[in-house]
Formats: sequence, C-alpha cells, structure tokens
Amino acid sequence: MSLTVLDHPLAHDLLSRLRERGTGPAEFRTLTRRLGWLLVIDATRDLLTEKVTVDTPIEETKAARLAEPLVAIPVLRAGLGLLDAVTDLYPDTIVGYLGLERDEETLEPRDYYAKLPRMEGHRALVLDPMLATGGSGSAAIAHIKAHATPTSISFVCIVAAPEGVARLEADHPEVPIVAGALDRQLNDVGFIVPGLGDFGDRLHGTD
Repeated sequence: MSLTVLDHPLAHDLLSRLRERGTGPAEFRTLTRRLGWLLVIDATRDLLTEKVTVDTPIEETKAARLAEPLVAIPVLRAGLGLLDAVTDLYPDTIVGYLGLERDEETLEPRDYYAKLPRMEGHRALVLDPMLATGGSGSAAIAHIKAHATPTSISFVCIVAAPEGVARLEADHPEVPIVAGALDRQLNDVGFIVPGLGDFGDRLHGTD
C-alpha cells in the first residue's frame, strides 16, 4: 500500500481553513470541493490513456485521451462532500453509494445502505474524508470487493490518522491512500487529533 499526502501550498491553505473552528457550513463545503479537486487529481494521475490524432487549426497532431473510466463511491454521509470534486473533473463518472454505521454489539461497521454500479473496467475511488480508526474505510473496500470487480480501488480522504492508515495497510495492502494530511493520533473517543471535528456535522451544518 502507498500513502500519498498532498504537499502543495494551496492544499495546505485550504486544509488550514477547514480546520478553523469558525468556518461555517457554506465556506466549509466550498473549501472541501476545492481541496477535493487536488486530491482527485493526485489519485488519478496514473489513469490509463490512449493515443489519438486531433486536427488542430494548424495541423494534425498526436494526443492522449482518457481510456479508464471512474466509479466514485462516497461513504455516507461525509463522503458526499468530495463527490462534486470527482464529477467536476470527470463528468462521466458513475456514482455508487455506501452507508455504514457501527454495530452496537460488535462495535464494527456494518452497511445500512448500498447501491453499487457495475465496475468492470473502471477504477473505483472510495471517498471518506476522515480516515480515523480505519474501520469504515476497510469495510467499504471489503464491500466493494465482495460485490464488484473494478480494475483497481483507491481511497481518498482529507485527514488520516496513523491508526487508520495501519488498518487499511493490514486489511487492503494493495489500495493506495491519497490524503490531505496525516495527523498525530486518535483521542480516547476516536476523533483525529488535531483533526477538524466531525466532518459530516460541519459539512451539513448539524450538531
């Protein structure tokens, strides 16, 4: 497994604004979308292309066109914040949805909603802004593997904790992670430190 942490001045600036306690939902959504563009660009830098010939106003020339379609799978509900970034950049993206919640008895995530498209020949991007314990991320990837056969799977998040990265590395070592930041640790209630709070609540303006 590979972990890529964005190292770009714009990414640093956007993330610092997302972390701010006083950033309201409207600005939070805009910042998430802009940072999402950078994350998705990095996560798709090795998409397959094919050679084509195009006719410019001057002459014909060789060029490259995308040859590997995408499926985006946001993990509900926070993952919806990154979905627009994918469809902005790749309008033909097919979208699936996974809803996960913690089982009160086992404390492990379970899916309460799943709508996945066919993925043969597609790259799957799992969108989950906070990679904390890694339980939800690992469960989402496992669900995709059990029900679909994409050419590859990548995990895109805004903030990751070392514990979550270690969990994905152990459970799905072939899945690359692209993150905006790798934070210090989890606290005793499972929040990323320093983190940015509850992503879903801040995105949707709920408590």
